[in-house]
Amino acid sequence: MLSGLLDRFRRSKPDPEDVARVKGWVIEALALGPDDRVTVNEIACTDPACPGLETVVLVMASGEKTRAVKIKGGLITVTRPQVMRACLDNKDTA
Repeated sequence: MLSGLLDRFRRSKPDPEDVARVKGWVIEALALGPDDRVTVNEIACTDPACPGLETVVLVMASGEKTRAVKIKGGLITVTRPQVMRACLDNKDTA
Protein backbone atom coordinates (compact mmCIF):
# COMPACT_ATOMS: atom_id res chain seq x y z
CA MET A 1 0.00 0.00 0.00
CA LEU A 2 1.29 3.47 -0.89
CA SER A 3 0.87 4.93 2.60
CA GLY A 4 3.04 2.14 4.02
CA LEU A 5 5.80 2.94 1.53
CA LEU A 6 5.65 6.66 2.30
CA ASP A 7 5.79 5.96 6.03
CA ARG A 8 9.20 4.32 5.53
CA PHE A 9 10.63 7.63 4.32
CA ARG A 10 9.32 9.79 7.13
CA ARG A 11 11.63 12.03 9.06
CA SER A 12 12.70 11.00 12.54
CA LYS A 13 11.01 14.11 13.96
CA PRO A 14 7.57 15.14 12.65
CA ASP A 15 7.51 18.21 10.45
CA PRO A 16 5.86 21.13 12.31
CA GLU A 17 3.83 21.90 9.18
CA ASP A 18 2.38 18.37 9.16
CA VAL A 19 1.54 18.67 12.87
CA ALA A 20 -0.13 22.07 12.32
CA ARG A 21 -2.10 20.75 9.33
CA VAL A 22 -3.52 17.78 11.26
CA LYS A 23 -4.16 19.93 14.35
CA GLY A 24 -6.15 22.39 12.20
CA TRP A 25 -8.29 19.59 10.81
CA VAL A 26 -9.01 18.29 14.33
CA ILE A 27 -9.98 21.76 15.56
CA GLU A 28 -12.29 22.15 12.56
CA ALA A 29 -13.85 18.68 12.88
CA LEU A 30 -14.63 19.08 16.58
CA ALA A 31 -15.42 22.83 16.45
CA LEU A 32 -12.93 23.48 19.25
CA GLY A 33 -12.54 26.90 20.79
CA PRO A 34 -9.62 29.02 22.01
CA ASP A 35 -9.61 27.40 25.48
CA ASP A 36 -9.33 23.88 24.05
CA ARG A 37 -5.99 22.19 23.38
CA VAL A 38 -4.85 19.60 20.84
CA THR A 39 -1.57 17.68 20.64
CA VAL A 40 -0.54 15.64 17.63
CA ASN A 41 2.09 12.90 17.77
CA GLU A 42 3.29 10.12 15.55
CA ILE A 43 4.08 6.79 17.14
CA ALA A 44 5.50 3.52 15.87
CA CYS A 45 3.47 0.63 17.24
CA THR A 46 5.28 -2.71 17.38
CA ASP A 47 2.16 -4.74 18.24
CA PRO A 48 1.26 -7.01 15.26
CA ALA A 49 -2.34 -5.73 15.48
CA CYS A 50 -1.20 -2.13 14.93
CA PRO A 51 -0.78 -0.49 11.53
CA GLY A 52 2.91 0.31 12.15
CA LEU A 53 2.82 4.09 12.30
CA GLU A 54 -0.10 5.84 13.94
CA THR A 55 -0.99 9.47 14.31
CA VAL A 56 -2.29 10.00 17.84
CA VAL A 57 -4.20 13.15 18.70
CA LEU A 58 -5.01 14.15 22.27
CA VAL A 59 -8.03 16.43 22.54
CA MET A 60 -8.23 18.44 25.73
CA ALA A 61 -11.55 20.26 25.43
CA SER A 62 -12.28 22.71 28.22
CA GLY A 63 -14.43 21.08 30.91
CA GLU A 64 -14.23 17.61 29.34
CA LYS A 65 -12.11 14.51 29.86
CA THR A 66 -9.05 14.27 27.65
CA ARG A 67 -9.59 11.83 24.81
CA ALA A 68 -7.30 10.19 22.30
CA VAL A 69 -8.02 9.91 18.60
CA LYS A 70 -5.91 7.36 16.71
CA ILE A 71 -5.46 7.51 12.96
CA LYS A 72 -3.77 4.78 10.93
CA GLY A 73 -0.62 6.04 9.24
CA GLY A 74 2.08 8.61 9.78
CA LEU A 75 1.63 12.36 9.66
CA ILE A 76 2.77 12.68 6.05
CA THR A 77 0.20 10.16 4.82
CA VAL A 78 -2.85 11.14 6.91
CA THR A 79 -5.57 12.86 4.92
CA ARG A 80 -8.24 15.36 5.92
CA PRO A 81 -11.08 12.83 5.38
CA GLN A 82 -9.28 10.31 7.66
CA VAL A 83 -8.92 12.92 10.40
CA MET A 84 -12.53 14.10 10.09
CA ARG A 85 -13.85 10.53 10.20
CA ALA A 86 -11.67 9.57 13.18
CA CYS A 87 -12.70 12.70 15.12
CA LEU A 88 -16.38 12.26 14.42
CA ASP A 89 -16.27 8.52 15.22
CA ASN A 90 -14.55 9.35 18.52
CA LYS A 91 -16.73 12.36 19.44
CA ASP A 92 -19.48 10.35 21.14
CA THR A 93 -17.12 8.03 23.06
CA ALA A 94 -15.63 10.70 25.30
